[in-house]
Formats: sequence, structure tokens, C-alpha cells
Amino acid sequence: MIPKEIQGFFNDEGKLEIWPSKPAKKRAVLTYIALKFNSGQNYSEKEVNEIIKAQCDYNDHVLLRRELFGHKILDRTIDGRKYWKVAI
Repeated sequence: MIPKEIQGFFNDEGKLEIWPSKPAKKRAVLTYIALKFNSGQNYSEKEVNEIIKAQCDYNDHVLLRRELFGHKILDRTIDGRKYWKVAI
């Protein structure tokens, strides 16, 4: 279930449609998207992209992947071949 504070950014299908401008709302959206990743599991960049694309109609999955990494929700190897969820 999408938290009430960020429901307005999602469409009726439950997919992200609008990227928030306020940092707190961005963090809340990213935290919600992070629920789709399993702790303790490694993901390829392609798998990360697929998970993100499945959660949003927002047309820039690369931005969301970078934001997940930048907010330390996902971490990755230096070469970007493996990603994993960080305990949040």
C-alpha cells in the first residue's frame, strides 16, 4: 500500500507518475520503491532497471536508479555490475 503522504505522485495503477520536488517526498518515494528489492540479494543493473520500470510510468528509470544509489538506499560495486539494497 502506498503511504498517504506520497499517493498523489502515483497513478491509479500504483505506478510512480510524478517525481516530487521536495527532498522529503523524494526520500519517501524512494523508500517505497526500495520495498520492491530484497535485502541480501545482488542485482545486475538490468535487473534494477526492470524493477524500477515496473514500479513507475515516470519515464526516467536512470534518474531513479541514481537517486536510489545517491540516497544510499541501493549500493553498488565500483563498476556498477552488482547492486544491493542497503538497510534503511
